[in-house]
Amino acid sequence: MNTFFSVLRADRAVRQLAEALGAAPQQILAHGFAGSMKHAAIAAAYDEHPRPLAIVTSGREALRGWQEDLAALLPEADVYELPELDRMDFAAPGAAKGLERSAQRMNILARLLRHEPIIVLADIGAAAQKGLSTAEFSRAALSLRLGEKLPRETLLERLAALGYEHAAEVEHAGHFSVRGGIVDIFPINALSPIRVEFFDAEIDSMREYDPLTKRSIKNIGTASVMPLRAADDEGEACFLTYLGTAGVTLFDEPSRLISALADAVQEDEVRAARLFSWEDLAAAGAAGHEVFAALMSRSFPACTPTALIGFEMVPMTAFQRQFALLESELRRYLADGTQVLILAGGVERANLVRDMLTGWKIPAVAVRKEGAAAKKAVLVTSGALRAGFELSSAHVAVLTEQDIFGRHKAKLRRAPSAGERIRHFREIAPGDYVVHVSHGIGKYLGVETLEVAGVHRDYLRILYGGDDKLFVPTDQVGLLQKYIGAEGAAPRLHRMGTADWARARAKAQKSVEDIADHLLELYAARQLARGHAFTPDDAMQREFEEAFPYEETEDQLRAIAEIKRDMESDKPMDRLLCGDVGFGKTEVAVRAAFKAAMDGYQVAVLVPTTVLAQQHYQTFAARFADFAPKVDVVCRFRSLREQAATLHDVERGRVDILIGTHAILNRKRVRFQKLGLLIVDEEQRFGVTQKEKIKEFAAGVDVLTLSATPIPRTLHMSLAGARDMSIIETAPAERLPVQSYVVESSDAMMRGAIERELARGGQIYFIYNRVESIDRMREHLLRLVPEARIASAHGQMNEDILEQVMMDFYEGHYDILLATSIIENGIDVANANTIIIYDADRFGLSQLYQMRGRVGRSATMAFAYFTYRRDKVLSETAEKRLQAMKEFARLGSGFKIAMRDLEIRGAGSLLGAQQHGHIAGVGFEMYVKLLEEAVARKKGEAPAPPPVETVIDLPVEAYIDGGYIDDAMHKIEIYQKIAAVRTNEDLDALLDELIDRFGEPTKPVLALLDIARIKNYARTFGARSVAAKGDALELVLPEGGKLPLPALMRLDRAYGRRVGPLPEGDGYRIRLLPKERGEILDTALEIVKMVSGE
Repeated sequence: MNTFFSVLRADRAVRQLAEALGAAPQQILAHGFAGSMKHAAIAAAYDEHPRPLAIVTSGREALRGWQEDLAALLPEADVYELPELDRMDFAAPGAAKGLERSAQRMNILARLLRHEPIIVLADIGAAAQKGLSTAEFSRAALSLRLGEKLPRETLLERLAALGYEHAAEVEHAGHFSVRGGIVDIFPINALSPIRVEFFDAEIDSMREYDPLTKRSIKNIGTASVMPLRAADDEGEACFLTYLGTAGVTLFDEPSRLISALADAVQEDEVRAARLFSWEDLAAAGAAGHEVFAALMSRSFPACTPTALIGFEMVPMTAFQRQFALLESELRRYLADGTQVLILAGGVERANLVRDMLTGWKIPAVAVRKEGAAAKKAVLVTSGALRAGFELSSAHVAVLTEQDIFGRHKAKLRRAPSAGERIRHFREIAPGDYVVHVSHGIGKYLGVETLEVAGVHRDYLRILYGGDDKLFVPTDQVGLLQKYIGAEGAAPRLHRMGTADWARARAKAQKSVEDIADHLLELYAARQLARGHAFTPDDAMQREFEEAFPYEETEDQLRAIAEIKRDMESDKPMDRLLCGDVGFGKTEVAVRAAFKAAMDGYQVAVLVPTTVLAQQHYQTFAARFADFAPKVDVVCRFRSLREQAATLHDVERGRVDILIGTHAILNRKRVRFQKLGLLIVDEEQRFGVTQKEKIKEFAAGVDVLTLSATPIPRTLHMSLAGARDMSIIETAPAERLPVQSYVVESSDAMMRGAIERELARGGQIYFIYNRVESIDRMREHLLRLVPEARIASAHGQMNEDILEQVMMDFYEGHYDILLATSIIENGIDVANANTIIIYDADRFGLSQLYQMRGRVGRSATMAFAYFTYRRDKVLSETAEKRLQAMKEFARLGSGFKIAMRDLEIRGAGSLLGAQQHGHIAGVGFEMYVKLLEEAVARKKGEAPAPPPVETVIDLPVEAYIDGGYIDDAMHKIEIYQKIAAVRTNEDLDALLDELIDRFGEPTKPVLALLDIARIKNYARTFGARSVAAKGDALELVLPEGGKLPLPALMRLDRAYGRRVGPLPEGDGYRIRLLPKERGEILDTALEIVKMVSGE
């Protein structure tokens, strides 16, 4: 955008503003400008001299405008939005609360305190909120220095006082964990967590590490840990004081700010007590520059400017594709000697605009780099602004894509996702059910150290039916899988030595064979079927996609590319698009529909409910408004005559896109002239028979299925032959995480939550899952908030009435929708931003997740209250679920929820209900494994022979002792890593990781690594075991196995006649001398190295 700034600086007022900000701190009144011109003038001043800048706006709409324009004008600058902290005064003090917002706010304050040149956007509520003073904040912060004397216990106490949460594993900002002399901390003001290692009471080393791999990245000498909880303390200072003398505060439209502040104080007296007055705000920023930016030049309270700057700006004409008018205006500008700059969006659009102007014989230059200005020519460059303007005194005119084409893309900077690791199913915690390949389902009780034949070893202890116990050596951890079955139901433990497990496995095996046949039929049919190959994208498709008002997320773009690739091949598409609630699946479907319609084919959009059909119709109609394809809907909200007219048009081919419920599958009533694409929304809600109908209906047609319930990936991977899958996991940029609370239910809490939402003109969902007493709850709520309009909705109502209630709530006729969990798959009500779930402990995790997904669909901050009754003892699983909901306040956690709580519903929806029992019988992973093997067999692929697992049996203490790692989860993780080691490089890397994460390994741990090294070498020549028996070392080989001659010769040279064959089978025996027996690890390592030829 440098070309843009150099053109802009031709204006006297823009230069004056930059000069005034370069002088000593003062109050400046800048007037006569608005919208993008104001954003551009401030951005130009910042570009010339970057420094801390706070912009205070009167509301979300103004803030969004700044956000968009600054992201486009200053792509390198760090722009943050200051969150308003929520103080839930009406909740129980023990309420658990997501910490994300206070972490964001504290991070911003910390950066301002360090005088970093960041830009902070704050609406008036967030800016006027009382908080810690800079001195208190600095005092609360914790500084760590290498070599500093600081007892470990003192550090842990300080972290707890700062509001940090103790966790077994540090995953998010605000966590810390302890392992012996090592403390891991994830400061809220850092991008990576830090690892602090103590030597006695001294900090011996500090390093940043990667939260995913847990490995150190670099050594650091100092670290600062900013407070998290201090945000909740009673502070009496304004955030503007953090800007200091070098900072700039911009008050955007002071008169609006003053009235917005007065409204906030009027609406809510509790909030009012925590807000500063306008005069206090103006005084807080007085240490640095203060700019009062207004359209009109007038006086404001607390504003005594020493500089007055007047802009002469005229907003640009909105040409709205009236190209004749645009052409004459451009000619007039050039004749007047005005410098014209067109910001055309992307590079492709810039070239298109330049070519258009050249066609009109208007001189135009596409600018690629700064300083390429040309007189008497229109400059065209890529870049974006919400609207253009004309600076008459400077003879400058700026036109934008919005002015010319009537639309633009909102470029919002997306916070880089933390790339959160989705954990694999294999994380086993004590108390979990596990599946052992040979013995079936048992309960894992933890790692135990046993002494066998005078040697300590670690074993995994597993409880089976009839109190049978199995101790599995830790190097065989790969034989265990975590049991994932039906939610909430505990499986029956198998008894060892009985046929229980064999029977369950045989049943599952049979069911798997049938499915494998079915899958292969499906797959073969798909390979043979021929559909329509749609033509590649043309200019019209690109035009349509440019009209999407937001910037697509990377996941959206990837999904779109995959779908188009499928559509352009002549094989019928069958793709499942999985994505979280509100992550832009509909836009992906809209683009596929447009592609099909522009190729002359019709599109059917199938939705599960009438209300959803109506909502989709509004979305599609709005999106296709400026384009050729015609969209229509058949649903019960249309009269029979209207429906008949629509169906007549469909048959004649006059309707391109038809939206409806399963009634549109009725071929007798609905006849498409030329159907090319079927889009199925919320697939998880159609029954088996409807799915069969869909299959028949879709023969030879491209099918795109959308689903918000995250379905376990692994199953899809194994079914890849039957269906392709795209996933959207990234949240749209302006969405805020839902502020989640887990709190005891009380009248004060409910009244407070409802009144807060009503005060801002919003609506509320109240989930009460008991139909028989729902009316009593309605009366109770009316007593609490008599002014609220309450509607009830539950599954026992007549379907038409239920739909009408939902529609009335959608249109804003009610304030509260008191409903059962029927709303978990409902319509999007952008104005409903509070959800209260009564008795939340009675719901399954993915149900809670879907219900919370009903709020927070817009840029407004949303609240979710998961309540449980006072004095009720929560079951352990209910407590875990509510804890998970609080943790997963982040967006895009759908898949993580699925991993935590992999309901069979996900798997069952794919495989049919009858598979449910078989999966529950053997556990999910075992089922998938059996299925993969069956598919490979049917395809005629020989199953790989099971790998020979070498057993090492040496009389040495080799285990992870409690003094080194005491946490059972970490122990299992390291044992799994050791079991997965296949090369010496892996082993060296693992040793580095252990030193990095847990400190210097103890002797038993080093012995464990040596055994893994011996195993590596023994694998190379296929040894079944390497064992010390009496005074000899035995190498046992597979049946008929022999060592190659060179290996035998090497052994002979070293051990001579002490080497001989095993008397009872295939292998060799080497007699050892007492010294060699005393150093058995080194001896065994030397022998296996020798045999493998190293």
